[in-house]
Amino acid sequence: MSKKATKAADNIYYKARMEAAATNDKLNSREGAAELLGIDRTRLAHIELDSVCAYPEEILMMSEIYNTPEIENYYCCEQCPIGKHNVPRLEVVEIDRLTIGILSSLKDVTSIKESLIEIVADGVITEDEKPQLEYVLDSLERISIEAQKLKLWAQKNLKLII
Repeated sequence: MSKKATKAADNIYYKARMEAAATNDKLNSREGAAELLGIDRTRLAHIELDSVCAYPEEILMMSEIYNTPEIENYYCCEQCPIGKHNVPRLEVVEIDRLTIGILSSLKDVTSIKESLIEIVADGVITEDEKPQLEYVLDSLERISIEAQKLKLWAQKNLKLII
């Protein structure tokens, strides 16, 4: 077995590879991982050392081979110039914590629905309705994030393609 890389120890792609190495011995080395990914070992080293940014295609391959859909989210919200502005950071959590988060985000759904109807009923959004609309949008964003977390959990734990 190869020794652990100390310089890359905090890199998400290195951590994902090491986690996956528990079920695929070939991933214990950069050489084996690079072969499976179809990229050069040196390029993988640079990615894991944060010397270069991975290409989206490489992230997709890593995600599939390492069974870590969370690195796709990481790439989109931390490294993609467009995603940095509008992709929320998600983490894979246990199903019990996830369920509580979902239920919490849905607790006010009836009042959100009623507020939205009230705001748009006349077809005009007035200045005094804007704070109420912001609340509705924030609530919908929380629901959306919880739904995305459930999707991420299902992709990782049930290997569902969603």
